[in-house]
Amino acid sequence: MTSELTSQSENNFMHIGLIGFGRLGKLLTKYLSQDFHVHVYDLHLDPDTVRSLGAIPCDLSQACSQPIVLPLVPMSAFEQLMLEIAPLLQPGTLLVDACSVKQLPVEWMLKHLPENIQILGSHPMFGPDSAAETVFGAKLVLTPVRVEAALYRQITAYLNKHGVKLIETTPEEHDRQISRSLFLAHFLGRTLLDFGAKPLDIDTKGYRRLMKILLTVENDSIQLFEDMYRYNPYAAEARSQFLTSMQAVVGHLDQHMDQQMDQQMDNPANEAKPV
Repeated sequence: MTSELTSQSENNFMHIGLIGFGRLGKLLTKYLSQDFHVHVYDLHLDPDTVRSLGAIPCDLSQACSQPIVLPLVPMSAFEQLMLEIAPLLQPGTLLVDACSVKQLPVEWMLKHLPENIQILGSHPMFGPDSAAETVFGAKLVLTPVRVEAALYRQITAYLNKHGVKLIETTPEEHDRQISRSLFLAHFLGRTLLDFGAKPLDIDTKGYRRLMKILLTVENDSIQLFEDMYRYNPYAAEARSQFLTSMQAVVGHLDQHMDQQMDQQMDNPANEAKPV
């Protein structure tokens, strides 16, 4: 990324406050610091790592004083963070979350933040593994809640210019679809990890695709997986339907094997012949 969000001069370059310097925080800092002054806060901040990515280490109040603030904390800590930063945000600030669930974070932002704070829900459909080299072609879900039309146009134009594929939807529709895409992918990946699946010399392309799911999930925290299940209102239903379908497939195999056994027992041609 090498261009500005707005047509303002370099002296008025946009500043972004980023709260949470985990894997996603580091990735976004890496790209955003090419275009913006990124002010980074984390409870356990390593200032040298922040500076190495071209950003500025700061405290929480400094991060919240920027015109755009990105809270990048786990879902389980999100509501408490909203309560903590509400009095620190400046009027007109745009808050852009990046949670993997959308309905509850939007509810919490509307509940705890002043009405003069703009809100834009987002969910990057990429991470440190898939976007290590570029975000060109990556998907980003946007759920506009309370954001000025002109600013929203500037943001989408900036993202489009850098090849990010935007999907605008509602928090509800996002959570419905993500319960059947991202959550199930993590569910499969965690199951493969528990199963002990590993790369094999004798394999197929399909198996190698499963290994890619496993490796991606393995690099993500177990907390992300647990939070997706706990906070997405559709995740439990998706899990139940998936397990029901899996049992149906197992039942089909068992029934087929039973039928084969019955046929062998009933067919005299299959009986052993004397030598």
